[in-house]
Amino acid sequence: MKISNHLDIRDFQRIIIENENIELDDTLLQRVNASFQFLKEFSKNKVIYGVNTGFGPMAQFKINDQDTHQLQYNLIRSHSSGIGNPLPADEVKACMLARLNTLSLGRSGVHDSVVNLLKELINRNITPLIFEHGGVGASGDLVQLAHLALVLIGEGEVFYKDERRSTKEVFETEGLHPINVEIREGLALMNGTSVMSGIGIVNSYKANQLTEISIKLSCAINELVQAYDDHFSESLNATKKHLGQQKVAEKMRSYLSDSKLIRKREDHLYTSFAEQDKVFKEKVQEYYSLRCVPQILGPVLDTLEYTEEVLENEINSANDNPIINVEDQHVYHGGNFHGDYISLEMDKLKIVVTKLTMLAERQLNYLLNAKINEIFPPFVNLGKLGFNFGMQGVQFTATSTTAESQMLSNPMYVHSIPNNNDNQDIVSMGTNAAVICRKVIENAFEVLAIEAITIVQAVEYLGFQDKISSSTKELYTEIRKIIPAFSEDMVMYPYLEGVKQYLKNYKY
Repeated sequence: MKISNHLDIRDFQRIIIENENIELDDTLLQRVNASFQFLKEFSKNKVIYGVNTGFGPMAQFKINDQDTHQLQYNLIRSHSSGIGNPLPADEVKACMLARLNTLSLGRSGVHDSVVNLLKELINRNITPLIFEHGGVGASGDLVQLAHLALVLIGEGEVFYKDERRSTKEVFETEGLHPINVEIREGLALMNGTSVMSGIGIVNSYKANQLTEISIKLSCAINELVQAYDDHFSESLNATKKHLGQQKVAEKMRSYLSDSKLIRKREDHLYTSFAEQDKVFKEKVQEYYSLRCVPQILGPVLDTLEYTEEVLENEINSANDNPIINVEDQHVYHGGNFHGDYISLEMDKLKIVVTKLTMLAERQLNYLLNAKINEIFPPFVNLGKLGFNFGMQGVQFTATSTTAESQMLSNPMYVHSIPNNNDNQDIVSMGTNAAVICRKVIENAFEVLAIEAITIVQAVEYLGFQDKISSSTKELYTEIRKIIPAFSEDMVMYPYLEGVKQYLKNYKY
């Protein structure tokens, strides 16, 4: 894929998820070079932050000309101070692509060797060691991006062919050469929102998977109880003016179009009944977790779509400081590196993914509680009641995992702590928000895996394999490849992990 001046979120995800190689368009390189050459001339005999001054609260200190290059190396090395778990390779690759894209706008004054080396690392799947903990998301992701910059100067560590190795060794193996700092390459690499944005884009891809899977599982449960079709009908949902709700209902109609189990209300309840009937045999309405799927998952879809819009805007923005403007022949100082936009969206995304998880947990409880559903044996137990346990054990896992996500859904966006000698007196905590959002998403896959296995067992109990929709049949078939129908108790955790991985590879 050739990168020129705008990268949409689907292209971005294709590079990260499908490992598509990238090329840099000539116009992109010309733009970068023009910015570099302008800054080189403009910065002579002028005070420009991060070029010939100290950083942060030490910006009042003038740096001698002979020390300006060393200043950038000092910045990179001193801020390579992250700790905790390393970020997963796909997230780091997304961070690198986001940084490459913003530097390619020609607003940062970097030498083109920076974007060329980033391109090579992305294409060769060499991912810098970047830790979860370290960034407050105000001057961007300073600490985490310092670890990226450290690799670009040939130091630090990388992950290469699933091994953690020194950058120097891998560069020698691959014939790569570190960049030479020219003017402000250290600060330009570190000042920005590329880590939180990269993690955010991976999160949004996974949230799309979860939303699609949740809709399909919800459809399957409606089939199992032979629900009426009016709650996902176009007529009903059109009376509420939310696009997300209408889109979810439309998807449900599509997935259930060839089901032999969904019923029409007019064929059953809109017929005459005897006056003496005091209790209806037919259930009039389903529980909310079955009937209100468009209203519950609609806000999830709306939120996700807006989050993706914000992410796409961010990765195509100059989120550096200062900003180099060749057209104006000027350098502007400001705060484009502040991460509030991403922080807020990651908090919103984790909240709606938690709600999606809660829906799955309630649907699971409906299937497992025989007193509520009045269809299945307790815990969808296909064995001997009292002697076998069915899905009883895994419900504890789903409940505890859902509870963790509920706790994690408290926002990071409002947890600002001043630091940097109070220079950064209000911060975004955007990277923390993105990392916690990823944890909530991971939890959701686990709960949906448990729900999916339970649905397949329920299909088995009812013998509905030939009546369910083709959408549910596909789900049934794929999960049966991972876990067989069972009535005897067996160790469940390998099957849970297997189904979870199947869901995580789901193409939406």
